[in-house]
Amino acid sequence: MKHFATTEKTSWQIVKPTQPGGKAIRTTLRLNGLQHQTWEGFGGCFNELSQIALQKLNEEARSEIYDDLFSPQADGLRLNFCRLPIGASDYAVGWYSHNETPGDFSMEKFSVQRDEKYLLPYLREALKRNPDMKLFASPWSPPTWMKEPPVHNYGTLIRTPENLEAYALYLMKFITAYAEKGIRIDQIHIQNEPVSTQKFPSCIWTGEEFAEFIGQYLGPLFERNGLKTQIWLGTLNGPETDHRTLYTRFNDYANLVLHDPDANRYIHGVSYQWAGKYALAQTKEAFPEKQYMQTENECGDGKNSWEYARYVYELFQHYIAGGVCAYVYWNMVLQQGGRSSWGWNQNSMVTVHSEKGGSSVAHREYEFYVMKHFSRFVQRGAIRLGLDGHLSSNCVCFENPDGSRVLIAQNPFAKPLSFVFEEAAITLPPDSINTLVFEA
Repeated sequence: MKHFATTEKTSWQIVKPTQPGGKAIRTTLRLNGLQHQTWEGFGGCFNELSQIALQKLNEEARSEIYDDLFSPQADGLRLNFCRLPIGASDYAVGWYSHNETPGDFSMEKFSVQRDEKYLLPYLREALKRNPDMKLFASPWSPPTWMKEPPVHNYGTLIRTPENLEAYALYLMKFITAYAEKGIRIDQIHIQNEPVSTQKFPSCIWTGEEFAEFIGQYLGPLFERNGLKTQIWLGTLNGPETDHRTLYTRFNDYANLVLHDPDANRYIHGVSYQWAGKYALAQTKEAFPEKQYMQTENECGDGKNSWEYARYVYELFQHYIAGGVCAYVYWNMVLQQGGRSSWGWNQNSMVTVHSEKGGSSVAHREYEFYVMKHFSRFVQRGAIRLGLDGHLSSNCVCFENPDGSRVLIAQNPFAKPLSFVFEEAAITLPPDSINTLVFEA
């Protein structure tokens, strides 16, 4: 058995088996014989400001971070299921879409040339290291001329047949344009956070609008053109919202859309983030035949504190125990402070710090190691195993295709925590996040 632990003072420390001391809290944990979801992968989102931060590093340091994020051969995160925006996200340099030519319903002026500056070089570095990486894409906003009012932030998609047909074509053009560059988009998620109006790129969608667009426009278009890209209902951030005129309960989104037979036949799965976590269990119970994903790690305030990393661990555990097949972090790399183009600060797994004299260095934050505790040893195709015992709500366990088992466990207490698992006596350090690997 291998045991790795992270605390506020030490990261990814190898823990040697020891007998628990008298101060240790004794608890219980055991496998219950149940098997749950098959795992697809861990990842992050490709954003312009991430690549700009990476470009501040010298070539050797930048390559090391790319390796640490993506290479299956490196002792890093081994990310293999990542997200990218269609047009500007809130961590783009500024507003843009892939077609700002008013009235171009045939998408003759569609272009992804803007992405050649930051996103595509970033993606190519990742795919060079892991050609088997899966990718999914989502827009933060349609082109402004397709919205009412015609702005990147706020607003809604204009609901005329001509405009809906054109927007479906816009999304298909994105997939085919990337395919021409040798990049396969495995999934498309219709709208980032459809129940929130923001000062950065955003767009409001109702459940009825999702059902109509997927069932009558996007799904049939993909079908006619033989696209293999999966369509997902997401990324849903309800049942809470800052848009006071919308109800965002399960019944108003996932339940409504998946009960529409035309939409349902095209929807492969449902993706949730932020307050969507409260609807995950209900959706999975009602529609167990669909797949589920977590699509954006909650992003903090740019301080990258240990306390927030502990909360992020709880998010991983909540979503994975809730049945998702993938977990996706938000900004993989940012400059120190994590400030966006729209003036707010967020955490990242790696921060780039400016040093005196003009050089820059990369710092792996606590949340880098939270991700590593999950992603380093859990393989694509792993099966989540059921757990019982008093510690079960602080743990997840997987069996990999090679037969090895990986237990990820949190000790939330200020004292050591001891238990027996799979005939191994285990002691978790105080206030720690742990990975235990049991070879086949």
